[in-house]
Amino acid sequence: MPRLLSTADEAAAIDDRPDTPRGSECECILVVEDDECVRALTIAMIADLGYRVVHAGDGPSALTLLQREPSVRLLFTDIGLPGGMNGRQLADSAVQVRSGLRVLFTTGYARNAIIHHGRLDPGIELITKPFSAADLGWRIRALLDREESGPPIRER
Repeated sequence: MPRLLSTADEAAAIDDRPDTPRGSECECILVVEDDECVRALTIAMIADLGYRVVHAGDGPSALTLLQREPSVRLLFTDIGLPGGMNGRQLADSAVQVRSGLRVLFTTGYARNAIIHHGRLDPGIELITKPFSAADLGWRIRALLDREESGPPIRER
């Protein structure tokens, strides 16, 4: 992720807004990110929001973990992953293993590399890197609270 050009106090003030939605330990999120530093930061952000977090560095490991962890409600995955399975392929396999699983994609690439004809493919929920803990918190909460047939959430 690019370096944030603000002081630690400014960053904390942005991310610790009192209106940022929080989760609970009974809500588990599977984070899949191949970059160890980015994965550690993301896990810390999500845990600070109150969620339980499990994690993997590639798609095959994530699928194995998903089968062992019945409490996972949301898959938060990078689109570009090593190991022969990208984030979209992982998500497709994951929702077959666990129907009703919510999926939020992330990428550090330009929005235009993911978007076709000015919009995301149907069913794709995306937050681009770098993201703040507050933005991530809002996106996670909206996905977890959304009804099965609810409208898609647009990229922020």
